[in-house]
Amino acid sequence: MSGKDYYEALGVKKGSSKQQVKDAYRKLALQFHPDRNKDPQAEARFKEISEAYAVLSDDEKRKQYDAYGKEGVYQRYSPEEIFRGADFSEFFRGGGFGGFDDIFAQFFGGGQQRAGRGEDLTYHLQLKLEDVVKETSKEIEVPREEVCGNCKGSGARPGTSPRQCASCGGSGQVQRVQAAGFTRLVRITQCSKCGGRGYVVDSPCRECGGPGIISKTRRIRVMVPAGVEDGQTLRLRGEGNAGENGVPPGDLYVMVNLLPHPVFKRQDSDLFMETRIGVVEAINGSEIVVPTLYGEVSLSIPEGTQPGTVFKVKGKGLPNYGAWGKGDQYVKVNVQIPKRLTGAQRELLKNLGDVS
Repeated sequence: MSGKDYYEALGVKKGSSKQQVKDAYRKLALQFHPDRNKDPQAEARFKEISEAYAVLSDDEKRKQYDAYGKEGVYQRYSPEEIFRGADFSEFFRGGGFGGFDDIFAQFFGGGQQRAGRGEDLTYHLQLKLEDVVKETSKEIEVPREEVCGNCKGSGARPGTSPRQCASCGGSGQVQRVQAAGFTRLVRITQCSKCGGRGYVVDSPCRECGGPGIISKTRRIRVMVPAGVEDGQTLRLRGEGNAGENGVPPGDLYVMVNLLPHPVFKRQDSDLFMETRIGVVEAINGSEIVVPTLYGEVSLSIPEGTQPGTVFKVKGKGLPNYGAWGKGDQYVKVNVQIPKRLTGAQRELLKNLGDVS
C-alpha cells in the first residue's frame, strides 16, 4: 500500500469535509486514471489517491486512521475491504474509460496480462470547441489488424486444421542445453518451426495467408464527453489490434486534440475573449452583443467603463468535464480611440477634459 499520508495524497487538510475530499479526488482521478494517463507512474498514483479517498470518505475508517494511522487501518481492514467499502460509481460512470471494478481487479491481480492481448492503438481526434459543448458522437476510421473471417483466426484453409508442432510439442518454446565443464546451461527460446504458435499450418488460408490476421480499416463510433479537454484520452476496449492464437484484442486510445479557436481562449471550463467599444459607449454606457458558443447574448456596459475592464457572462463557458455545471465566459473590453477627429469633436473632448 501507499506510503504517503492520505490527506497529503489528496492535497486536503485534516479537517476537510467529505465534499472537499470528494472534489479533490474527482480532480486527481480524472488526471491519473490509467485509461487516460499512460505514464507508467499513473497507475500507482491512481491507486494511492483511491486508497486515500476510500478511507477519508468513510466515517469509521477515517476515525481509525486519524487515531492510529495507516497501521490501524490495515490491522482492521483487508485491502479489499478498504476499497470495496467506498462508492466510486459516480466518478467512473461513462466518460470513455473503464469503471473502478476494472481498476480494482488490476490492483489485486486481475487484468494484468497485457502480453496475452493484442496491441493497443492510438488515434488522434481533432475537435473544435463547438464540438465539446455537449456530448457528441464522432465516427473515425482506424487501420487495424482483425481476425480473419475466412478461417476464424486459425490460419488454415476452411475444411482443414492446423497440426501440433512436432518440434516444440505445442508449447511454442524449445529448450537448448549446453554443457560447459561441470555446468549445464539451459536456454529456452521461441520455436523457429512454428514461430512460437505451437502449431503448424500445412494448408494456409487464402485470405490471410496463414497468420489468421488481416489488415482492415474499420469505422468506429466514438462518444466524446461534454467538456473534454485537450490531450485527454478516451479508451475503447477491444477496438485495438486482434491478438493471435485467440487472445483478446487490444484497446484503442483516442487522444483528443482541440483546435485553436479564432475568438475564445480556454482555461479549464472558462472561456475568455476580447471585444472593442467606442469612446462614447464607454463614457455613456451601452448595450453590446457578444458571441458565445451557445449563440449571441446582450452585455450591459455601464457608463464610465475603463479600458481593460473584464465582464463575466455566467454559465456560458464549457461543461465541467466529469462533473455538473458549466464554466463562465469572460469578456475583456478594449476602448477604441479614434485616430482622426473633426474640430468640433476636439472641442467637445477639450470641454470634457475641463469638466473632469
